Amino acid sequence: MEQLLVLWQSAGLANLGWGQALMMGVGGVLIYLAVARKFEPLLLVPIGFGAILSNAPLAGIGGPDGLIGQIYRVGVESGAFPLLIFMGVGALTDFGALIARPSTLLLGAAAQFGIFATLIGALALNWIPGFDFSLADAASIAIIGGADGPTAIFLASRLSPDLLGAIAVAAYSYMALVPIIQPPIMRALTTSAERAVVMAQLRPVSKLERLLFPFTVLGLCILLLPSAAPLIGMLTLGNLLRECGVVERYSRAAQNEIINVVTLLLGLAVGSKLSADKFLTVETLGILALGALAFCIGTAAGVLMGKVMHRASGGKVNPLIGAAGVSAVPMAARVVNKVGQEADQHNFLLMHAMGPNVAGVIGSAVAAGVLLALVPH
Repeated sequence: MEQLLVLWQSAGLANLGWGQALMMGVGGVLIYLAVARKFEPLLLVPIGFGAILSNAPLAGIGGPDGLIGQIYRVGVESGAFPLLIFMGVGALTDFGALIARPSTLLLGAAAQFGIFATLIGALALNWIPGFDFSLADAASIAIIGGADGPTAIFLASRLSPDLLGAIAVAAYSYMALVPIIQPPIMRALTTSAERAVVMAQLRPVSKLERLLFPFTVLGLCILLLPSAAPLIGMLTLGNLLRECGVVERYSRAAQNEIINVVTLLLGLAVGSKLSADKFLTVETLGILALGALAFCIGTAAGVLMGKVMHRASGGKVNPLIGAAGVSAVPMAARVVNKVGQEADQHNFLLMHAMGPNVAGVIGSAVAAGVLLALVPH
């Protein structure tokens, strides 16, 4: 009888709490959204599976000595995984649209307004019982508004590691919901005539310009905001691998094997932070709500800046491209193109939207650097 009791006490069913069961269900929902709805499957599948594994009672795989726990310590706590993903993003992205129209940097900058507005909102939540966000917590939550998962993880791992799971899930969930969240905001802030504006073809960009651009961006970052240099540096390194033309093997590896393996491991590591004791809090609900607010404000600010550029250019700029200032590359640019074609089926805005989209990637990294420089940690 005693042996049966010991056997029962070592069984998962005897040690499974309601919180663990709920979080395993959350992991299953994330996998469902990835498989059935195609919402960021490359991240949500490993995050969901990591959540299931980390909540398995007595397994310990998500703990400090478990496999996923060690992956988290090596890749996320050190900041290595987000930086390697930034290198892959740089190798995958054509910066030509931004080089051809540098003024779209303003759209990428405007879209970061949601970050700083949400920082104030997070601190304001402390007036509500149950919330106790420090300035570092508020900064980590606010970066969700940049719609850049790796940047959100990079900043949260340094400022608020205990909130990393909720912040990562919120960041990637809202990135996946770009086609649902952005169009209503874009339509509400623009007229049908503005949405139908056809923009002139971008000028050709020379190879020399493409080669000099990453060095210029990195040089300015080093001189003015060195705290953002890790993110900007890896982004520009990846782009240099793409554009220099002499390291095709490195470029292909950054675009495929490296970013794929790192994304898989990053997802598992983030999923390990979705344990019931850390995730099931009132603060998590606040993070999810603030993340949605940040994303909406960033989209609206980008569109409003697009309207300013529309007026200043005499109607030559379609204000919709401002919505691509959030750094969900290239999904936000595709959404802009789709909404533009609803107004005029011959209106192709994809390449024009890639300029502010790339600017948004740079802008979110700069915003993270500003927060790292100003917020004690």
